[in-house]
Amino acid sequence: MEITCTRCHQTVEAENCYCPACGLPRLTYSAGDAPGQAQQPEQSIGSVRDAGSVDWKQALRAALLLALPAGLLSSGISPVGPLGLVWMAAAAALTVVLYLRRMQTAWVTIGAGARIGLVTGLLAAWLAFGISGGGLFVERFALHRATEIDAEWKDRVGRSQEMTQQWMAGIASSDAAQAQAGRNQVQAFMLSPEGHASIEAFGFVTNAFFMLLFSVAGGALGARYLARGRRTEI
Repeated sequence: MEITCTRCHQTVEAENCYCPACGLPRLTYSAGDAPGQAQQPEQSIGSVRDAGSVDWKQALRAALLLALPAGLLSSGISPVGPLGLVWMAAAAALTVVLYLRRMQTAWVTIGAGARIGLVTGLLAAWLAFGISGGGLFVERFALHRATEIDAEWKDRVGRSQEMTQQWMAGIASSDAAQAQAGRNQVQAFMLSPEGHASIEAFGFVTNAFFMLLFSVAGGALGARYLARGRRTEI
C-alpha cells in the first residue's frame, strides 16, 4: 500500500521513518491484535530530519539567481552605494526562502541558513569585485579617462593629507618634522601607480568582506524567522 506524508502528501517508502521531502517523522504501529492489520502512518511530534544539512545543488541554483543582482548593486559602478549591502542581506534571506520552496521542506537551522547566505555572499562578492575592477579598466583604457582619474585621485590624496596635517598641528616642532617626512613618504606612495592600485584593491576587498558579513547575517535571520513561522504552524 502506498503511504503519503500527512503534511506535504509526498510518497513515503514503507521502511522510511521520515518523509524525504519535508522531514516529518512517522510513527508506524499495529492497531489491535487482529491478524493482517496494516500498519498505518501517524504523525508524531519531533524535529525535522537533517534540518541542519543543505542540498548544495538546489542551494547554488537559488544563490546564483539572487547573487547576480546583489553583486551588481554592491559593485563600484552601482549608484546605490552602501545601500547595496542592505540588498546583500535581503538577497541572502530570499535565497533561503527560495531554497526551502524548491526543497519543499519546512525549515532549516540558523547554521544552515548562514551557510547558504555565505555561498550567496561569495558569489556576489566575486561578481562585485570583477565588475568594479573591470569598470575601472574600461574607464581608464577604453574610455581614455586616465588623466581625469589621476587628477581626481591626486585631489583626494591632497585633501586627506591636509586633514592629517591639521589633526597633527598641535605636535611639538621636533616631532612635527619627523611626522611631515612620514606624511611625504605616504603621499608619494599613494600617488604612485602601485599605491593607487593597491588602495583601490583594498577597497574592493573591504567591500567584499562586508558583503560576506551581511549575507551570512541575512541568511541566518531568514532561516530563524522562517523556522519560527513553521513551528508556529505545526
